[in-house]
Formats: sequence, structure tokens, C-alpha cells
Amino acid sequence: MSIERKVAQLVQPDIGSITPADVREYRFGTILNGGNSGPYGNDKAPAADWLKLADEFWEASTAPLENGEPVIPAIWATDAVHGHANVPGATVFPHNIGLGATHDPDLIRRIGAATATEIEVTGLDWTFAPTIAVARDSRWGRTYESYSEDPALVTPLGAAMIEGLQGKAGTAGFLGQGKVAATAKHYFGDGGTSQGVDQGDVNGDLDKLMAIHAAPYPAAIGAGVASVMASFNSINGTKMHGNKPLLTDELRGKLGFEGVVVGDWNGHGQVTGCTNSNCAQSLLAGLDVYMVPEDWKALHASLVAQVKDGTIPMARLDEAVLRVLRMKKALGILDGEVKPSARPNGGKWNLLGSPEHRAIAREAVAKSQVILKNAGVLPLKPGARIEVAGTAADNIPQQSGGWSITWQGGGDLTAANFPGATSIWGGIAEAARTAGGTAVLAPTGSAAAASAAKPDIAIVVFGEEPYAEFVGDRKDLAFRDEEGLALLKAYKARGIPTVAVFLSGRPLWVNRELNAADAFVASWLPGSEGAGVADVLFGKTQPTGRLSFAWPKTCEGGATWREGGTLFERGYGLGFAAPRIASVPLDETCAALTNDSGAAWFANGRLASQVQAVADNALLPDLRGNGNGIVAAGIDRRAQEDARRITFGPGAKISFTGPDSGAAFRIAYQVLNRPAGPVTVTAGGKAVDITQGLSVAEGKGWREMVLTQACLGSTGGRLTFASAAPFAFQISEITRDEKAANVECSF
Repeated sequence: MSIERKVAQLVQPDIGSITPADVREYRFGTILNGGNSGPYGNDKAPAADWLKLADEFWEASTAPLENGEPVIPAIWATDAVHGHANVPGATVFPHNIGLGATHDPDLIRRIGAATATEIEVTGLDWTFAPTIAVARDSRWGRTYESYSEDPALVTPLGAAMIEGLQGKAGTAGFLGQGKVAATAKHYFGDGGTSQGVDQGDVNGDLDKLMAIHAAPYPAAIGAGVASVMASFNSINGTKMHGNKPLLTDELRGKLGFEGVVVGDWNGHGQVTGCTNSNCAQSLLAGLDVYMVPEDWKALHASLVAQVKDGTIPMARLDEAVLRVLRMKKALGILDGEVKPSARPNGGKWNLLGSPEHRAIAREAVAKSQVILKNAGVLPLKPGARIEVAGTAADNIPQQSGGWSITWQGGGDLTAANFPGATSIWGGIAEAARTAGGTAVLAPTGSAAAASAAKPDIAIVVFGEEPYAEFVGDRKDLAFRDEEGLALLKAYKARGIPTVAVFLSGRPLWVNRELNAADAFVASWLPGSEGAGVADVLFGKTQPTGRLSFAWPKTCEGGATWREGGTLFERGYGLGFAAPRIASVPLDETCAALTNDSGAAWFANGRLASQVQAVADNALLPDLRGNGNGIVAAGIDRRAQEDARRITFGPGAKISFTGPDSGAAFRIAYQVLNRPAGPVTVTAGGKAVDITQGLSVAEGKGWREMVLTQACLGSTGGRLTFASAAPFAFQISEITRDEKAANVECSF
């Protein structure tokens, strides 16, 4: 192989930035789809499009080369972290935190096998799963990707998932039909960052850190895991993507890993002295494959030059390439493999979301339910008149969480994007009929009025909105959305017993809701088979779920189970045979609730819960999408899609609405090309022409715009930008600042 072709084996671009023609020219070894990348630019593309594009990539990568150079097929990797959930119609299993509550390795092994089959149906070869992080601070936005805070539980469950995805190492079926390459991630320490900050630093004695956070890796390696993903975080100040003592000496040497080390999304660009397009340091440290979604062309060129000038020894390049080739060999890719659609499971749509796979998912949902409180109302009595309340009750996107069709999940997704799925309400309605009772859906609590017919019991479904990665980072563990609390109190006032069904990606402080409910069930993020919740509520399945994380007594956060702030210990969970729990009011004091300033309107790629972005009358959830001349798209500033590019058509405008305040607006922004016509901003008063300020900002990188009453006249709860001509600028933060309320406006 030429140096150029060898380097291409180590460069992994995203399908959103390459075409089959690029694959044919460069011969990339591996390809990925990010959480918001779908075939042909459609992140909600149907399954057939995934297989079609897989064939196109395969054909491009296997076209004959000049001079008899060997043809190496490309393989495609995806984040199938709880089923092949990027694809509409696939089975969406509970997230790992729920699977941890099952304490059932055999079940998780079967989930891995079902997921691998569904991945193969669409023509893909490799999944970036399982996450074997040991999450120690539930403020971390990826807590739901962790099986447990206890490495002794993470270890067998992670190994079981790897065996399910790949088959049993040493057997004839290993990585064969119905199997895909797995990835143990993220090596290491992703769940141990200070204050639970995603991609942050992990500090302490190295041996003690490894005893917790690297503990699951020997079992994963023993299970034959094909790849390990380097973590975004630092260990004592050194980024893992450039940490040779840990990536090479520890992982390769002491732990004996012989497979592929793959990077995370532009993780190499965070190494000191590196950029996304230039980072020899990572390859020298032990990385084999660079995940470089957009800057692949420049990275390829810099790596080729660094091999030719000796910065990267040829031996190190060959070592990394051989690891990629060995993984492909193990997958059968180098043994006369045919294109994806012609493989045994390719295009067998009856296997995608099959009844058998959905039955496994439903079993997992039922086994993951943890009853935290039960004052004698569970299981529900046959023939009961049931009212089901809460906007989450009939909301499949919310019960699925992040990494479901789209990276962040939720947003503009509807049940139509999850064909074949069952909401929690759908499962309850069917179970009620089977038990000879009735169920009525009252999503916003309208039927809870005193004039409505009185039900025997009410089920209130509520919880966290979907999120993924750093977007889900929190400063505390207070659950703030009071929809569920208000409903529980309304039913209590009418003398109607209640069951709280709480959807969350982590344990949260819900003392108020626990006090108000007669029964409380931690349902986690159950995925597409909501009927599994009803199986437990109605007693069809005995409640065997037990906490894999301790539950906090107080709201401020931190490692509560180590600091005496535990309400329910790890391993807690009630069965129906348990004694009734006396109603002892929990402390509802939470300083974090009274200290909320509501300052951040947009940060970390997400709008605050009380803030909306609107293009005229078109809502842009989380500041993404198209509407009335505005296109808002995710871009990377400090992390994946933590900022937005807002493109204006002629005469278009976009408004941000949120809590009314006299505070100034601070906006982190960047202008690449100056406006071609007037751009104005309005905040309830006069329209202010900001064209000159934006023109001065052209090409000067990220800057800060401060908008106050001095130029706006008033700063209320609405901020509107309008452009007379086509224009685009980028923003990464919008905050309200009380201290700057009386200063001059600046750009």
C-alpha cells in the first residue's frame, strides 16, 4: 500500500461531509455517522437509505486501483448505544442506566445480539458501544450511558454486551453473521471528571483512579472487544487522546489490548499543540483511527507529510494500519465479502424491530423498573378506573431519551419517527382493558378538574427532557420541572391515589414528588417498548429492578452516596411483597431552586427550558431547523455541536423569547462574512442597526456582543434579529447579565 492509502485507513470522516466519490478517491478505511448525520443529509432517513448508502460506500472503496495496489473495503461505524436507534423502526432498548438496574448479564447479552442483527440489516459493520464508564457524579450529562457507579457491576454487564454484539471469543460464530465489531468506551475516566463536567479533568492518584474507572476493561478485553475508544477527558491534566503512558504502556502493555484504538469526535484536536487537522501526537501516543468528521482532507494531508518527513515513523503507521486490517479480517471483510445488501442479513427488514427483539426490549423495560415507594397501591387492582396524566405519558421521544433518531433526541421528533413503538400510555391502556378496567389519557391534567369523573387511581408520567453528552451536564441534582408535582398535588387534593412514573437519565432530587405520590417508580429511559412499564404496574411482571446508583437525599449534587446524602442506597428497590411504606415527609428544602437566576438562555448547544427560538411563527427546537427564511444548524466551537450557524434569507428574522428581565444580553458570536444589507436587533423597544458592529467583527473570531437598555431602550423577554439581505453568523452563548444592565452596548 502507498503511504497515502495507509494513512486513509486511519482517517474516519463523517457521512455528512463525504460522498462515495471521496471514498473512491481517498479509500478511507472507516466511516462514521454522527448522532445528527443520516444518509443523504437526512438524519431521519428510512432504513432502506442506510443500506443504499452502505452499498455505495462499499462499491466506491472496492473499485480497482492502479498499479495493482490492494483494494481494502471500508467499514461503517455507528453509535448504536441502546439499540440501532438512529434508524426509524429499529428496536430502542432502555439506556444503560436502566439495564444496570436489571442486574442481568444474560438479558444484556441477548440485547447485544438483537442490536447486532439490526445493525447488519442496514449494512453497517461496527458500533461504538458499550459505554463501560463508571459514573461517579450524576451531574454528568452521560450518566445514563453508565450501567452503574459500581465497577463490580459495570464489569460483567459490559462484557455481556460485548459478547452479545460480537459473539463469544474463540467460537466459530465470533464476529460472523449477525455480529458486529463492538467498542469499549471511553478509555478511561470519562465518568470521574471533577463535578461531573463532560470532557473535563480526572484528578487523583493514578492507581486509585484505575481501580475504579479502568476496572471494567480487563473483562472487556477478555471478551475479545474489537476496539477501544479513547476518552475526551484528561487524567491529571493530560488529554487521553495524547496520553502515551496510558494508551500504549497501560492499555497495550499491562492490559494486553491488541485491537484498534479509535478516537472520539475531534478528540485529537483537544491535545496540546494539536488542531483537528494536524495532530501527529495522537498517533504517536497510541491512537490508531482519528475520528475527524469534517477536517479529514487536511488531516490526511498533514499525516502523509509527517510520515514522509519522519515525524511519524513508518513502523508506527504500519502498526496502526495492521490493527485496522486485522479487525476487518476478523469481520470477514477481506475474505471476498460481498456488498452489504447481498450479505445474509442485509435488507431483511422483518428483522428490524422484529417482534422477537421488541419482546426482549419489553422484558428489559419491566426488569429495569425500580419501585422507590409503594403505599399499598401497586400492583394496580383489576377493573380499576385509571387516569393517566403528564405530557410524557404518550411521548415516545421523551421516554427514549438522547441518542434516539437524533443525537440529542426529543426536539421535533414524534411517534411517527418510531414506527412500531409503544408509549407508556399505550401499554397502560392495553393492560387496563385486559384487566377489565378503563384508562383515560389526560396529558395536561385537564381531566383532573374537580368536575371530572373521579378515577380510582391516577398515574402521572413526567421527567427529564431528552439530552446527550455535555448538553445534559448539570450544576446540581434538583429536578425543576413542576408539571408532575402539580398534577400529583391536584389528585391528592381530590383524594385520588397516585402512582408517579419518573423518566430520567440519572437519579435526581425529587423529594417533593416522593412526598406527594402514593407510589413512585424510577422508569429511567425505557425506549420503544413502553408496555414494559405497565407489565410491572399491573403485576404481570414482579418488580425485580434494583438501583445501580444511589438516590440523592439532597439537591446540591456531588457524589452523594459517599457524602452521607443518600436517600436510597444502591441495590434498593421494593417488591410487591415488601411492607407498605409509612408516609414520612421528606425534607423539601433545596437552596438551588431559590438561587436560580435563569441567566443562560442558550449554552452548550441547548436552549434553556423556558426559552424558545422562533422564525416568525416557526418554532426551532433547541435552535435547530428551518423556518420562514431562517436555517439554524449545529456547528462545533469547543465541543460537538455546542454552537449554531444562523443563516438569514432576505427579510428573515429570528426571535428568542424567555423570562422577562431588565438584565443585559451577552452573546458569544462570530461573523465570517460581513452583512450584505442592514441587520437590526430589537428587544421590545426600537430596532437598532447593528450592521457596522457585525461588519467590524468579520473574520476576527469569536467575540462578545453586549446589548443593554442604552441602545435597545428596554431589555425584556424577547430579542429579535432581522436581516434585509442574505447573511449568516454563528452564536455559542446567549446569557442575561444583571451586572451589565447599565453599561453601553458593545460588539
